[in-house]
Amino acid sequence: MPRLIKGGKHVYGWSEVGSKGMIAVPVEALEDYSLKTPNNVILLSGSRRSGGFVLTNKDLLKKSRLTAILDRNPRLAEFQISEGETVIIAGKPFCWVKLKADGSFVVPLVALKAFVVNPGDHLLSVRGSRFALGFCVKGPLIDEAKKHSSLKLFK
Repeated sequence: MPRLIKGGKHVYGWSEVGSKGMIAVPVEALEDYSLKTPNNVILLSGSRRSGGFVLTNKDLLKKSRLTAILDRNPRLAEFQISEGETVIIAGKPFCWVKLKADGSFVVPLVALKAFVVNPGDHLLSVRGSRFALGFCVKGPLIDEAKKHSSLKLFK
């Protein structure tokens, strides 16, 4: 897994957003985050700088400072809202989706819009923290990644 700049974050490659919102997770990322398939995962808004979203599961989220989100939103935490239904928490979108056996997931188009992501976008899959896998859509890391033609594209 390359690091684009010295001391920077590791990246897995690009994940293309399909026409119906399908996104592939790099196998190495599934392993790094111990993401079991099939399983429910939670998407939450990425940073202002990188946009997109991050993908995590309940176990990882409970180990982070964001665990309060689950405590205050039991319907999201227990997957009692519809898959892909976006809820706004502290001004940021959250939803859950099913991580399929093949390592992909589908974000409904209306939920993609909430994350300011569109079909056809190439999201940079980034090892952001030990709690969540980043899918970035903008910012300096994206600008640097575009200079590296050797990065793999996951579809």
